[in-house]
Amino acid sequence: MNTKIIILFFLSFISLQAQEVLTQQKAIELALENNFGVKMANNNVEIEKNNTDILNSDYLPTITANGGAVANLNNIDAEFSNGTSTSLTNAKSSNYNASINLNYTIFDGFGREYNYKRLKEQYNLSELEAKETIENTLIELFSVYYSVAQLKENVKSLTETLDISKKRLSRTEYQFEYGQNTKLGVLNAEVDINNDSINIINAIQQLKNAKRNLNVIIGNTLKEDFDINTDVDFSMYANKEEMLESAKQNNTTLLKTEKNIAISELNMKITKAGFLPVIGVNGSYGWSKNNNNAASFLSVATNTGLTAGLTVSWNLFDGGSNITAAKNAKINIENQKLQQQNNILNIERDFNNAWDDYHNKYQIYLIQERNINTSKNNFDRTLEKFQIGQATSIEFRQAQLNLLNAELSRNQAKYETKFAELQLLQLSGELLNLKF
Repeated sequence: MNTKIIILFFLSFISLQAQEVLTQQKAIELALENNFGVKMANNNVEIEKNNTDILNSDYLPTITANGGAVANLNNIDAEFSNGTSTSLTNAKSSNYNASINLNYTIFDGFGREYNYKRLKEQYNLSELEAKETIENTLIELFSVYYSVAQLKENVKSLTETLDISKKRLSRTEYQFEYGQNTKLGVLNAEVDINNDSINIINAIQQLKNAKRNLNVIIGNTLKEDFDINTDVDFSMYANKEEMLESAKQNNTTLLKTEKNIAISELNMKITKAGFLPVIGVNGSYGWSKNNNNAASFLSVATNTGLTAGLTVSWNLFDGGSNITAAKNAKINIENQKLQQQNNILNIERDFNNAWDDYHNKYQIYLIQERNINTSKNNFDRTLEKFQIGQATSIEFRQAQLNLLNAELSRNQAKYETKFAELQLLQLSGELLNLKF
């Protein structure tokens, strides 16, 4: 492979080190501020908040204004009670009216009160749904973030491997010039350099793609060549029972189920309110003026005044639809409670799986760390033997690949362990309290 191409990829990788570092905490802040899914979830919360306003509670009266005008042009033949008669052609008459009307419900079987409480519970539910959206966004964020981190460290390991291969090629060429090696050894070294270079090119492309994915999650707020932090800390939680209890108290799915039960209970009360009467008051202030034609006894009549009334409405029987709705509401409550029990079982199972998964991955990570030291010692000894001609190029290459594979496996284990920790925190309802 052309050395200039290799150098170009090295420089593109090295340039990343000078870019602005996107830390985990900064990534969270950008995602919460710019992620479109989070924005829409917050907007939905705002909608539900508006719905809980007194203006949407049915506790306020309704006030309407009405007005109208009518003009008539008629031909009239009229006979009066005194025996006289008259005929009019194109007789004009008109009517004008205006009024302000007020209606207010005094009592509706407490349906209005239960409905207002339901709106508040729906607002609380929307907040939990927004929290769930944020949690899922953060899980997605760190899935990609740690993928970027792993690829970054992979590129570093692959670069070191290529550097070793280049040194091996130089040594092999030197040995060939002095008759200590064959041309085959030089060709094998060149092949290995080409393979290592291809691996770096692919890894760099994967890194670029992963960065683009990460940038989308945070609202495309950064330039493409940003850098990330590869440092991670692990929290080895010791008290499993405390975390499980936290999951039962704070898990978002369980909290949503509790709100759905409360909403269903209020729906049933609203339905039962339909069995009670509705009492309301109404009043109006009106003005009207009639301009009559010549056939009328009054030429002009004007009325102005107040009107007030009390109404009582009681739907004694509506064909049974309200009874059916009440029965179905009761069944729906039972379904919500069954769903709650099922969710608890699922959360307990998922938590236990996540707990074991996290601790197992952490143990694997520790083993991979130790394997790095073993592979490094093996490579160093093989290198010494290779330099004095006691190890073949094949043996040297195998030790080199063993070290590379150990580093790549360690990188994978490192970030899989951290991601498993975040999933455990999500199940226990503590993800949003995480600080980096």
